[in-house]
Amino acid sequence: MEWTKVTSAKELTEALSSGALAIEVVGRLGGMPSVTLPPGAALRGGSLGFGAKGLRLTSNNTVQDTTITTAPQEVAIYNDTAVTDLGTLALANVTTTGQVYLAADNQVRAGRIEADGVHVTMADTRGRFHRPTGFGVEALQGAFTVWNRQPDPAVRLTARLERISAGSASEPVHGGGVFVGGHGDTAGKADGGTVDVELLSTGDVFSNGGIAPGTPDLISGGVFVISGANVAEVRNLGTTTTYGQNDMVLDNWGAVTAWNAHGAVTSWGPSGIGFVNFGHIGTLSIDAPVETFGLGARIQRLRRVAR
Repeated sequence: MEWTKVTSAKELTEALSSGALAIEVVGRLGGMPSVTLPPGAALRGGSLGFGAKGLRLTSNNTVQDTTITTAPQEVAIYNDTAVTDLGTLALANVTTTGQVYLAADNQVRAGRIEADGVHVTMADTRGRFHRPTGFGVEALQGAFTVWNRQPDPAVRLTARLERISAGSASEPVHGGGVFVGGHGDTAGKADGGTVDVELLSTGDVFSNGGIAPGTPDLISGGVFVISGANVAEVRNLGTTTTYGQNDMVLDNWGAVTAWNAHGAVTSWGPSGIGFVNFGHIGTLSIDAPVETFGLGARIQRLRRVAR
């Protein structure tokens, strides 16, 4: 594959207009309007700076070894929902400021997502309108979100998500951290499109939902598996830390065959919930400290069957 090198926003636009399918960014390209990668296109290297929405993927796209920056409340990487099949969307060694949001919605009915080494430095998803509902609450989207929102159970996404991280101890993301889900009813039960995940592994995740004290019907999670997600293994390799009111550190509404937490699980929030399960988990292994420091500190241990 011959890579077309670009050093400015103008050159990037020209490369895309000319039909180039392998683009290498050299240096930092700032002041960008939202850019769409056409089907089959790959982008690597450099840094892209956006004022609003960032890089939009279509189908069979690869993004690697690059940094994408926008405002924290915007989406840094998202997908075109007018295509029927995402093919394979692949992210490797990607850093963003702004949310990564990949979803089956509108016309999307199939696709695969592969992510390895994605870090969201800052994001704020508190203003998102769409939130899954269940068990008397709504849940905030994550800084990194993969979501099948289709009500049709025939719509299926597959994914392998490795080394996903978000925020830092000095600057946690606002809203949720890592979020993977399918379609659920208002009671929180899977009732439509699904996402089947071979592996969800996380590095360090730091999140603060920013939920106002006394709010009874809104939560967030550091690592959150939502209804309609079927995950063969969740593997928490780094620390998962939350700071806010109604922040669950690790939370499951979906179906997980094995959940293995190797990094510390820490809640500094007043709710003090370290681990909670409203779905199904086959086996659970925690070989790291689970600590809650909030005034209402408690840990809800996972059961081996759905409750």
